[in-house]
Amino acid sequence: MEWNMGRSPQGKLPDEIFGKELIRYDYRPELIPSAETTDVGMWRYRALLPIDEQRVRFPLPIGGTPLRAAAALRSRLGLPRLWLKDETAGAISSNKDRATALVLEIGLRSGASTITTSSTGNAGVATAWGAATVGLSAAIFTPADCDPEKVAVMRAAGAHVFRVARGYRAAFDLSRAAAREFGWLDRNTGANPVTIEAKKTVAFEIWEQLERHLPDVVVAPVGDGPTLVGLAKGFHELRACGMTSTVPRIIGVQAEGCQPLVRQWRGLPPRPPETVRTIADGIRVPVPAVGEQAVRAVTDSAGAFVAVSDDELRSAMAYLANDAATASEPAGAAALAGARRAMWKSFVDAGETVVALVTGKPFHGGAFSGRPGSEALISGDLDEFREVWRQVRAHHLEHFVP
Repeated sequence: MEWNMGRSPQGKLPDEIFGKELIRYDYRPELIPSAETTDVGMWRYRALLPIDEQRVRFPLPIGGTPLRAAAALRSRLGLPRLWLKDETAGAISSNKDRATALVLEIGLRSGASTITTSSTGNAGVATAWGAATVGLSAAIFTPADCDPEKVAVMRAAGAHVFRVARGYRAAFDLSRAAAREFGWLDRNTGANPVTIEAKKTVAFEIWEQLERHLPDVVVAPVGDGPTLVGLAKGFHELRACGMTSTVPRIIGVQAEGCQPLVRQWRGLPPRPPETVRTIADGIRVPVPAVGEQAVRAVTDSAGAFVAVSDDELRSAMAYLANDAATASEPAGAAALAGARRAMWKSFVDAGETVVALVTGKPFHGGAFSGRPGSEALISGDLDEFREVWRQVRAHHLEHFVP
């Protein structure tokens, strides 16, 4: 597929943020859906997605998540114009389902049979259940200490989970190497530009849900970095299409126990990966795959990075549950904790319109009629994986898509 789709005099994207490898379009107002557009959810923006006009095959509803105003939460935080973009209302309870759905949609059109990704948890869950929904096999690579409940959910959907002893970065590298060697569909957000295209649709929805106005600030958790890059790309594309003249400030939130981008933004040296400690497994990424682009996107927007403690994350989860009737996990609540911290640091003013992304809650899955998947602990060596994969495939042969 040719990713560079051309640019028109209507507008362009800054290469210093997004790089020339990301997908571009012939930007013009007609690409923005009108009120008469019949597509719903993420597919509403198909003119700004790398798919043609064929019928969408992915069967689950994706995108179109609510933008909530919680009066009690606004009062508690002193942010009277706070909004929650609730991605937990999605098909698989997290913002990971958008990227999964778009990658699978393209894979279905190209005849893919197996999808792979690396994950600290939620992307693996979304990939496992998305693949099961459309009949593809899934190979998920996680750090060895991945949440056992999330691994169980992946296996329940038929995925083959490889827990990598050398940590998340080794899991990412091994997933990418396996994709190249076996010709698998690669869902890794640090490698496949399609994932950024899916994530940017959150920006489009926020703009439409605010009656075609932009917020002053968008706050989002950040691990590998694609959520921030996707948001920035979405807002820049709205401007390139002539819908807006500005972009919101973006604030990225990391945990104090794993804050490589906060430290980079502050000009501080990175900490050793083995020192990472936080309850927020979804953003526990010591070496972000698109960290440079994420920092540039935030800096270009005149935004900021903040780090929050595990206690702040626990408080934010409680506030969401009690004041907004919204369940979340620690990483999912990070944006709310970050919005509060950003106010303390004067990165956000009380009178501004602020959107905080609630990115995930525990997903327990449902009934799955296929054969359960498998789980293996491996070192991260490709030769070792080849042998383990041969054994797994032989044992589960009838479950694999030919």
